[in-house]
Amino acid sequence: MTTFGEYKKLDEPEKKKKSENWETAIGLQAVDGLKPSEYLIETAKENIDGKISIYEVEARLSKYYKDKSLEGASDRTEEADKVSIRITEILNEKAFSFSPEEIIMIHKKLFEGVLKSHNSKARAGIIRDYNISKNEWILSGKSVYYASANNIVATLNYDFEQEKKFNYNGLSKKDIIEHITQFVSNIWQIHPFGEGNTRTIAVFAIKYLRTLGFEINNDLFKKYSWYFRNALVRANYNNYKHNIYSSNEYLNHFFTNLLINGEYELKNRDLKIYIGNSANNIPNNVLDLIKQDNKVTTNILSKKLNKGSATIKRELRRLKEKGYISRIGSDKTGSWKILKN
Repeated sequence: MTTFGEYKKLDEPEKKKKSENWETAIGLQAVDGLKPSEYLIETAKENIDGKISIYEVEARLSKYYKDKSLEGASDRTEEADKVSIRITEILNEKAFSFSPEEIIMIHKKLFEGVLKSHNSKARAGIIRDYNISKNEWILSGKSVYYASANNIVATLNYDFEQEKKFNYNGLSKKDIIEHITQFVSNIWQIHPFGEGNTRTIAVFAIKYLRTLGFEINNDLFKKYSWYFRNALVRANYNNYKHNIYSSNEYLNHFFTNLLINGEYELKNRDLKIYIGNSANNIPNNVLDLIKQDNKVTTNILSKKLNKGSATIKRELRRLKEKGYISRIGSDKTGSWKILKN
């Protein structure tokens, strides 16, 4: 059963919608490695049941974190709790404006008073005036190139103007999803804010998609918000030297599942790429990929490690000869077995 799974069985639309918004809000905290407290979850259930308002939830949480006798209440947990409440509040509202100002308003509402603890530069509702980079696990520590601080406002305005002019009439669902994917990817890459960018863009995207008539599969943001962020990274990273090109494939899979109940399997390990591997590192990276998927093929290893198939086959042969791995079954339908690290 999910966090609020009992409410999905009820024939009460209001409670069901509230529970879905709460699950989305809580799930989105994972994009920054955060997890809300059990106290928030129990208090949220009272809100879903109609016992207290969303504003009373916020008041309780404020009092909860003022009690310094509590042990183990970290700043990041407090952030996760407060931002979850605010996301739920915004998702419950029907008001929406398709504009850069809406994104700024969402960011301010989500993060006012909660960013000060871990980023002295970041300000709620304030466009960053400094350039940034982020070490990404799926890029082996590399970073996406984000918009220059000097160009953020102009680039945001341009993307919104282009989207306003776009005509969805006559497009297939597949084409609509691909276009939406590109638009969301573009405004995410601008990265208007120093912190909280992905959660802000996700909330804006959900509100925008609702205005287009889509029913959002809330389970996707609840279960796969980390995949969502990683897919955005892959959609905006190029490294031509190592034959790596930006790809919307993974983000398209996410939005297809989100909007029309697609059945793509969403695995973060499928997004990870290995960049600049030396000859000495290739065997370890091959072993890592085999551990993740013992049926991984030579072609996939070649793609992931950015090495030719001949190089991969040679390394597989060496690993077998040295007793690190063995092959079970045929080359086409068999699997790998790790014998030692």
